[in-house]
Amino acid sequence: MTTKSTTRFDVYEAITNQIVSAIEAGAGQVQLPWHRKGSAICRPVNVASKNAYRGVNTVALWAAADARGYEQGIWGTYRQWQERDAQVRKGEKSSLIIFYKEFENDESAGEGNSTDENPRRFVAKASYVFNIAQVDEYATPEVSQPVAQIDPIDAAERLIAATGADIRIGGDSAYFAPASDYIVMPDKHRFIGTDTSTATQGWYSTLLHELTHWSGHKTRLNRELNERFGSDAYAMEEMIAELGAAFLCGDLGISAEPRPDHAAYIDNWLRILKSDRKAIFTAASAANKAAEYLANLSNIERKEAA
Repeated sequence: MTTKSTTRFDVYEAITNQIVSAIEAGAGQVQLPWHRKGSAICRPVNVASKNAYRGVNTVALWAAADARGYEQGIWGTYRQWQERDAQVRKGEKSSLIIFYKEFENDESAGEGNSTDENPRRFVAKASYVFNIAQVDEYATPEVSQPVAQIDPIDAAERLIAATGADIRIGGDSAYFAPASDYIVMPDKHRFIGTDTSTATQGWYSTLLHELTHWSGHKTRLNRELNERFGSDAYAMEEMIAELGAAFLCGDLGISAEPRPDHAAYIDNWLRILKSDRKAIFTAASAANKAAEYLANLSNIERKEAA
């Protein structure tokens, strides 16, 4: 006689473990799963909605693509591929993402979120998707007319200008000074190319990192992490800025630059993620909110999905 398992699947822990594994796979390197090149730098996109994934799902799918060497960021569920007359190959392993299902006054919502006296309650659910590299017979839709190409650097310049941030060029380090509310950036000639980005892209991705910090100022998003993370708040703010810059780079088509100064944070990040299964969700959510805030200032078009 078999006994039914009562172990509850924990989607938070599963996605956290997926991202932790991806970071640990590059142990000793500053390059992380979101430091990508080619078409893979963009946010992963759902094949059905044609929209980009948001928050932690972006990170999870970047990690999955990095681990398995997928060069394109098009994803869909088994059924979504079938609906497009494509077939997931036998034996292919799915990748995990998360979505939230709403409950109305249902105690079974468990760890759902509520924000007011008449709470809308949500429970985290797992969904499983496959990359385009895992399917056969998918016919890419023909484009009926040429698509206008937007220069990534021009778009980045518009975003930066629209923020109105006080950006001071000079010196040999990049940082945001919250007390005085200004950003310091080194001269562009101090940046060199890497395996994932050109020197110019490196300059812009670094500035987007500092602008993500800038977005959290008390006069803007007022991002306060001390209550949740205590002495680890600074490390988590760095992860938010790292992810926020990666999200913006993905939206703009710019390769994110690995930051050598983050080598000191990686061990802390791993420790925090392993001890708090929701930490990456908090960081990715805050980073996504910062990216939206900055993009909306310049009206940059962004497509979003789960």
